[in-house]
Amino acid sequence: MENIIPQEWTKFYLKDVSFVNLMTHRIFNVLIVANPYDAFMLEDDGRVDEKIFDEYMELGMRYPPSFTQVSTTEEARRVLGTTAIDLVICMPGNADNDAFDVARDIKAHFPDLPCVVLTPFSHGITRRIQNEDMSIFDYVFCWLGDTNLILSIIKLLEDKMNIEHDIQEAGVQMILLVEDGIRFYSSVLPNLYSYILLQSQRFSTEALNPHAATQRKRGRPKVVLARTYEEAMAYYEKYAGNTQGIISDVRFPKDGVKDPEAGLKLLREIRRRDEYVPLILQSAEAVNEAKAREEHFLYVDKNSKKMNIDLRNMLAEHMGFGDFVFRDPVTKNEVARVRTLKELQDNVFNIPNDSMLYHVSRNHVSRWLCARAIFPVSQFLKNVTWHKLQDVDAHRQIIFDAIVQYRKMKNVGVVAVFDRGKYDRYAHFARIGDGSLGGKGRGLAFLDNVIKRHPELNQFDNATVSIPKTVVLCTDIFDRFMDANNLYQVALSDASDEEILRHFLRAQLPDKLIADFFTFFEATKCPIAVRSSSLLEDAHYQPFAGIYSTYMIPYLDDKYEMLRMLACAIKAVYASVYYRDSKAYMTATSNVIDQEKMAVILQEVVGNTYGTHFYPNISGVLRSLNYYPIGDETAEDGIASLALGLGKYIVDGGQTLRVSPYHPHQVLQTSEMETALRETQTRFYALDMANAGEDFKVDDGFNILKLRVREADKDKSLNFIASTYDPYDQIIRDGIYEGGRKVITFAGMLQQGVFPFPEIMQMCMRLGAEAMHRPVEIEFACNVNANRTIDFYLLQIRPIVDSKQMLETDLNTIPDERCLLRSHSSLGHGISEDVYDVVYVKTDEHFTASNNPAIACEIERINRRFLDEGKGYVLVGPGRWGSSDYWLGVPVKWPHISAAKLIAEVALKNYNIDPSQGTHFFQNLTSFGVGYFTINTHTGNGIWRKEILDALPAVEETEHVRHVRLEKPLCIMMDGKKQEGVVLAEELLNVQQ
Repeated sequence: MENIIPQEWTKFYLKDVSFVNLMTHRIFNVLIVANPYDAFMLEDDGRVDEKIFDEYMELGMRYPPSFTQVSTTEEARRVLGTTAIDLVICMPGNADNDAFDVARDIKAHFPDLPCVVLTPFSHGITRRIQNEDMSIFDYVFCWLGDTNLILSIIKLLEDKMNIEHDIQEAGVQMILLVEDGIRFYSSVLPNLYSYILLQSQRFSTEALNPHAATQRKRGRPKVVLARTYEEAMAYYEKYAGNTQGIISDVRFPKDGVKDPEAGLKLLREIRRRDEYVPLILQSAEAVNEAKAREEHFLYVDKNSKKMNIDLRNMLAEHMGFGDFVFRDPVTKNEVARVRTLKELQDNVFNIPNDSMLYHVSRNHVSRWLCARAIFPVSQFLKNVTWHKLQDVDAHRQIIFDAIVQYRKMKNVGVVAVFDRGKYDRYAHFARIGDGSLGGKGRGLAFLDNVIKRHPELNQFDNATVSIPKTVVLCTDIFDRFMDANNLYQVALSDASDEEILRHFLRAQLPDKLIADFFTFFEATKCPIAVRSSSLLEDAHYQPFAGIYSTYMIPYLDDKYEMLRMLACAIKAVYASVYYRDSKAYMTATSNVIDQEKMAVILQEVVGNTYGTHFYPNISGVLRSLNYYPIGDETAEDGIASLALGLGKYIVDGGQTLRVSPYHPHQVLQTSEMETALRETQTRFYALDMANAGEDFKVDDGFNILKLRVREADKDKSLNFIASTYDPYDQIIRDGIYEGGRKVITFAGMLQQGVFPFPEIMQMCMRLGAEAMHRPVEIEFACNVNANRTIDFYLLQIRPIVDSKQMLETDLNTIPDERCLLRSHSSLGHGISEDVYDVVYVKTDEHFTASNNPAIACEIERINRRFLDEGKGYVLVGPGRWGSSDYWLGVPVKWPHISAAKLIAEVALKNYNIDPSQGTHFFQNLTSFGVGYFTINTHTGNGIWRKEILDALPAVEETEHVRHVRLEKPLCIMMDGKKQEGVVLAEELLNVQQ
C-alpha cells in the first residue's frame, strides 16, 4: 500500500446503537369520523382494522393501532372526552365540505390532537383547498378507498413525532419528499412506505436473534413530507448530516407563490452543500427531464405507467436499499453483489479496483450501511472520503476493519441464534435450539452482558476482557435426543455409570447438527470444551457445581474424527445427568431426576498449543467473599485462587496460589522461601492433543495430563508466571533464569505492574457482585502473549448464597470448656440446632494416609444412610477433605458427604497438611449453609475433644470411621465475618465435668 492509513482510521471505537430507545412515540388509538356509508365501506368492504393488523403482522411490526368509528361531531366529542385518542381522521361527509367542517370543530376543542382530512378528489375540493386556510390540519389526503393510505398516514405522523429524538439517539436517516400536490403525495407515500417497510424486514436479518430483529426495524429511515421550498430547506438544514436522499417535485410554493422551478432551485442548493446525497426530481412536465439530466439529477416521470417501479429502482440503486451491486464504472454492468454485512466483509478484497474506486469515491458503502441501520460503521466510513484518502486498498482495509469491529461489538452481550451463514471467527455467543441455556449458559450470557455494559473492563491498552467463543445446545436438543433414542428407561434405572454411558454413546444426535458443528470448528480452530449446563446447575439456590461432566477434545486436521469426538463428548455429558453421584445429589437437594434437563456448552478452550499439550498460562477462581482473610484483608475484599494450566486443577483441589486482588503484594504462600518451595504449585493440568479419545470414559479427565511445572518451563509458558529458586544463594528471584527450580508465584502478574491483572480481578468481582446483588464466584482463564498483552476470559459466574440466620452471640465470649469443637478459621455463617450425629475418622497411632481411599468409601456409605433418613451430621477428619491427592486428605466428592452440616479438617501431630479452605466444595458449602472448620490443636488453633466422643457407644464403627449419636442436639454457631466457629454439646461436657 502506497499511502499509510492515518492513525485515526486504524484505531477507532464504534458506539453501539440501542434500537429499543427508537420509535418510542406511537399512535395506538385512531378515531375515524365518517358518514354511515363510508363507515360501512371501511368496516365491511375495507375491513380497515383487519387490513391494518394484517399489514403490520406481514411486515413484522408490533403495536397495530385500534380504530373507533363514529358518524357525527357529537359522537366524536363524546369519544374524545372519554378515550385517549392519538389521531383523528375525518372522511367525506354528505357534502364535499363536511370532512373539513368536522375537522375544524374537533381542532377547535382539541387543538393539540393530530387531525387529518381525507377527501375525494374533485374540482370543487381543489378550489376549496386553494381558497381556504388548511394550516390548522396536519395533512389533507386524497381518499380513493385504499386502506394502505391509512397505514402511511399513521407512519408519517409517527415519523414526525420521533425523528428528532431518533436522529440524535442513533443517527437514523431521513428521506425528504417535497410535494404539494395532494393527489400525488397521496399515491406516492403508500408506495414509498410499503417499499421502506419491506426493506426494514430484509435488513432486520442482520440481527442476531428474533427479538433484536424486531427492534432493528425501528432504525428504518424516517419519511418527511414538505409542501413548500422553505419547509423543505428547514428540514434539510436541521437534518443535513442524516439525509438518505431527497425526492422533489419541480413546481411548488417558494416565497409564498408557486414557482415553476422551485424543485430545481432546491436540489441545486442541496447539491452545492453535499456532493454525495442522492437527489431525485419528479415531474409531469416533459420539459423538466432535460433540465434534470443537465444538472445530473435523477429523474422520474410522473406520467409513466410504471412510475412506482421507477421510483423503487432508484431507491434501490442510489439510496442504498436492497443488495449492494458493485458495477463497472464504464459499462455499468454488475460485477459483484452482496446481500449482507458478512458478505461485504468476505468480498471487499475481491472487488475489481475500478469498481471499488467508483463506489468508495461516491460514499456508496456508507449509504448502503445506513439504509440497513448499521449506523456506527456508516457514520465512521462517511468521514473517510476519497478526498481525504485516495487509496483504494486502504479503503478496502478500513471497510473490513470497521465491519469486523462492529460485528464483534454487536455480538458481545447478545445470545444469537446460530446461523451458519453468519457464524465465523468474529462471531461470539450463539444458541442452537429454542429451549433453556441451562445454568452455566445463563451465567455466561450474563457475564457477556456485564462486559458489554461496562466498557471500563476493556480500558487497558495491553489487556482484553471477554468470554470465549461459545455455542449452546439448548435443552430442547436434549429432550429430542432422549426421546428419539428411547433412553429414559436405562437412564432412570439402577444401571452402573459405565453401562449408562455405553447406551448413550450408541445413541444418535440429530443429523442437522453436523453442518453447524463443522462451521463451529472452522470458526474456533482450537480445542473445544464440552461443558454441562443443566437447568438446575448454578441456579441461585440450587448450585450443582462440579456434579456433571466437562470433556475437552483436541483440535484435529481430520474434521470427521473431531466430529465423532464432539458427538461422543456431548452424549457423555448428557449421560452424566443419570450417573450415581448425580442421582445422590438430586436426592440431597430434594430435586426429582426427571425434572432435570441438560443444555450443553461448546466453548473454545482458553490456552495455547505447546507441542502435544494445550493449556492457558493462568486459570483462576474469584470469590467476592473471603472467609480466610489474613493481615489487613477483610472478608469483603474477596479472594482469588490462581494456578498454571487448566482450571480443572483448581476444582480438583490442587495446590493454588491464594491472593486477595486488593492486596496483591500480600501473598502468604510466598512470604517465606521455605513456604514458597513447599506450598506452591508443582504440577499442572494440560489437554493431551495426541489423544484422539478413542474410548470415552465416565471420568471426564481421561485425556487431561497431569504434568510437572518443569514441562511448562520447557514450553516457555512461564513468563510473568514463575520465579526462579537459586539454590546457591538460597533466594527466590522474580522472573525466569537458567537453572534453578521454577516457583509458581505469579509475581509478574501481581506485583510488578506489567499487566493490570489485579485491577481486572477487582473489577470483575465488584461488577459481578453488583450485577447479581449478592456475593459471587467467578471462574476465569488467561493467556499471556509474547507481545506483553493478556487476554482475560471469564468462564462462569455463580452466586454465593449466604445464610440469612442472625448470629447475635460473640463467639469469643464462649469459654473453651463448653466447646466440643472450636475453630478460629471457620467457613460459613449462622446457627444450626438440629444435628445429633458426629461421624469422625479414627486417628489413633495406626492412622496412615494410604487408607484415605478406603475411608472415603466408608463415609460415602454412611452418608447415603443419612440421605435416606433425611438427617445431617458433623464430619471430622484429618487433612484436606475432597483432595484428588489422597496423601493430602480423604478423596471424597461432594455427593459422598452431601448430608454433612459441618465438616472439620483436623491437623495431626505427624500428619500436618496445610488447610484447604474447602476449595472444592466452596460453592456447595456456602449455598447450603454448611460449615467448614480448620483445627490444629498442636498450634493452639482450635479445639477438638475427640476423647469425649471415643467414650460414647458407637451407632456404627468401621475399620477407619466412627459414628456416634447424642440424645440432645449439638449447637453449631459460625461467624462468617470473623471466621470463628464453635460446636457446643452441653450434655456431654456436663457429664465430663
